[in-house]
Amino acid sequence: MRIGIIGAGNIGATLAKHFRRLQHTVLIANSRGPETLAELAKETGATPVAIREAANGVDLLVIAIPMKSVPELPQDLLANLPPKSPIIDTGNYYPLRDGRIPDLDRGLAESAWTSRHLRRPVIKAMNNIVSDSLLKKALPRGAKKRIALPVAGENAQSKKTVMDLLDAVGFDSLDAGSLSESWRFQPGTPAYCPDPTIKQLPKLLERAKRDKAPASRDTAAKLMAKLPPDFPPQELVRVSRLSAGLDLLNPRSWFALLHLLSVAIRSR
Repeated sequence: MRIGIIGAGNIGATLAKHFRRLQHTVLIANSRGPETLAELAKETGATPVAIREAANGVDLLVIAIPMKSVPELPQDLLANLPPKSPIIDTGNYYPLRDGRIPDLDRGLAESAWTSRHLRRPVIKAMNNIVSDSLLKKALPRGAKKRIALPVAGENAQSKKTVMDLLDAVGFDSLDAGSLSESWRFQPGTPAYCPDPTIKQLPKLLERAKRDKAPASRDTAAKLMAKLPPDFPPQELVRVSRLSAGLDLLNPRSWFALLHLLSVAIRSR
């Protein structure tokens, strides 16, 4: 496939590595221009391009940018994107980073908001996994601890394309319904970043509480903002698993939670 990625942060760069490993052609763009992506191109084999070119005639487009940057995308971005090419939205809303977005504060699903701005259907996927897990925890099909990721959207064929790609990369996937249901794996919910298996994921989605998720999200964001730069990403995963009730017997998860709390207390 010919795949375009808009966003060259941790998620975008990691996906570029995976897609190139699978021998796909990958075009990658950021807001600062292709000349700033030379090192990433060397590491991944992806081709740096301007933002409009990343969507030009590709078979799949990935949007991996902060929510606040979505309205800044070119109005004609998708002019040359084939109608049947799926768009994956990996974005998450963090008011601490993005500022307040009234529609999202009123409960509109994040990717539904992105879809409105793009004026095209999108598939919500790969937003609820930390980049470290996305990079290092891909496993062959059938592996006992293979991570499962939810995929939401309206178009069944587009979802299948995304789910097949996830399988090839090294992750199980679950059809999580329509885009309006994608709030079930947004930040602040049990399914957000605990690296669940395909057996664990459905129960996590069912346990999501729409009215409680924003407060949980904002509390977590404040804690993470106070962490040292070298805080191990997998400790955050352990905390997510603990909060989701998946790791209650693992002492390292409790240690990670205590570490987070101690950092927050020292920073007051």
